[in-house]
Amino acid sequence: MSEIVVYELDRPGAAGSPVGSSTRPTGGAERRVRKVHAAPVAPGSHTATGPRTLCGKDTFAMETADWKPSEEPGAPWYPPEHASLVCPDCDAVMET
Repeated sequence: MSEIVVYELDRPGAAGSPVGSSTRPTGGAERRVRKVHAAPVAPGSHTATGPRTLCGKDTFAMETADWKPSEEPGAPWYPPEHASLVCPDCDAVMET
């Protein structure tokens, strides 16, 4: 099974955002990464994210990361700069 890394982002304009890395979605407004999840690819696709993460969250409002674990041999499935934001449930599935 092939997975795609997705970012759960803070809502636009959220006050008191938790500490995390920032990203610039296509809309241009800077939003903070709340959690890093893994999601299977959509059926019949090699690049589109499936409807749910491995922990069961809806991927509709999540942003796909540029990180491709398969292109980084020996690296973790998530971007190293987001190690503190990894979803523990997705991580447990990825480790098995």
